[in-house]
Amino acid sequence: MASQSSAVTSRTGNNPFLRAVAAISTLAGWCSAAMIVAAVAITCQMIFVRFVLNQSTVWQTEAVVYLAIGSTLIGLPYVQRLRGHVNVDLIPLSLSKTARFYMYLLTMSLSIVIVAIVLFYGYEHWHLAYERNWKSDTIWGVRLWIPYLSIPIGFGLFLLQLIADLIAVLMKVDAPFGLEDV
Repeated sequence: MASQSSAVTSRTGNNPFLRAVAAISTLAGWCSAAMIVAAVAITCQMIFVRFVLNQSTVWQTEAVVYLAIGSTLIGLPYVQRLRGHVNVDLIPLSLSKTARFYMYLLTMSLSIVIVAIVLFYGYEHWHLAYERNWKSDTIWGVRLWIPYLSIPIGFGLFLLQLIADLIAVLMKVDAPFGLEDV
């Protein structure tokens, strides 16, 4: 874990923007982990209520689903920061250093545009749910803007991390695709 931490630190250098985004992404990762722990605890409570107390549950299943989805979306920037997504580097490894750099610029630019589009429509969807006071069609009747808030927050932080990754490569703080000269 210490080597991973030092590798991540080396990708921010002394740049305050990169360090701030890294800290925000780490906080998002901790929040995501807390949401998973809460979902597991609620699942255990639900099992106890159903099978030991022989009572019905009202809110537990819905809460677990929202927490699982929220943790996935809120965890996006942290996974990106650690380069935890599936990475196939066969093509970048076979390219020259210059071609690898331009391929990185193309793929990151496309990623930033796609995530920005999802962020725009995700925000629009969240705002519509908030404005119209949508509620779930369950007994619990949760206001849907609350779980939907994870969409703009998650993709907004993910976009911020992608931009920070691009800036780190442009400033030569990091190597394209994390591949040093091979």
